[in-house]
Amino acid sequence: MKRAILLVPAALALMAGAYAQRAARALPARVNDGYGDFLLVPAGPFRMGDNFGDGEARERPVHTVDLDAFYIGKYEITNGDWKKFRDDPGYDNPKLWPHGWVTPKNQVPYWTDARNHGGATPNSDAYPLLGVNWDSATAYCNWLSAKTGKKYRLPTEAEWEKAARGTDQRRYPWGNAIDHSYANYVESSAFDTGMPPGSYDGRKLGDLQTHSNASPYGAFDMAGNVMEWCQDWYARDYYSVSPGKNPKGPETGAYRVVRGGSFYQEALDLRSYARSAAWPSFQGHRMIGFRAAREP
Repeated sequence: MKRAILLVPAALALMAGAYAQRAARALPARVNDGYGDFLLVPAGPFRMGDNFGDGEARERPVHTVDLDAFYIGKYEITNGDWKKFRDDPGYDNPKLWPHGWVTPKNQVPYWTDARNHGGATPNSDAYPLLGVNWDSATAYCNWLSAKTGKKYRLPTEAEWEKAARGTDQRRYPWGNAIDHSYANYVESSAFDTGMPPGSYDGRKLGDLQTHSNASPYGAFDMAGNVMEWCQDWYARDYYSVSPGKNPKGPETGAYRVVRGGSFYQEALDLRSYARSAAWPSFQGHRMIGFRAAREP
């Protein structure tokens, strides 16, 4: 006669961890479908929210979230990335756009602004795209999906936070301290604006600079530079009702989540658990850009 096996919570946790490790080994650590590097964030739980007590009520309570594996863009979307979409006939395909409303190309307000290294100005391809709304960011991801046959989208808020801080509840992607050698935030330069993604990498800043602002998974500029759209609708009290498995935010809302802080904000706003929101259709948020996520 077979004996029943009782699995206590500790045993279940060990089994879940072993399964996550096996699943991660089955997936490549990096993928590139011709539109930039995307880095694996393995499946598994992490503690989400303000565990330092220096944030806002909307960043609490701290809660455990279990996520499936996904890939996060190594860098924020640049002008050069956007040009590939902007110049493609698919840009005008209403099926790629939320609600079928195509944002006119001339409505990206900083595209011709040299001070902000707009994409229509010389030598600007390496700079981050500025002033893009949520609808446009979503359309870009849909276009990538159509081009590659893979599923690209904006990261959920929970995915974004895990990709930014890992599983050890650090304050910033690289650790718990910050200065201007780590990230692009207010007064990093004479005129506050976006810098080429990956600029704050110690390997590029000289012998006296050893800091890198990469997250535990290798993604750059998840603190500072430009704020980044997430997939979710925003709700101030969402953490108190969030499901524990793959949360996707409220079903409806007025604003979409943005994360990461920007070149025009203080260090406190760059915390990996800091939450902000913006009106999704407004085409004029100078500090907002985005990075894409990819499903395995």
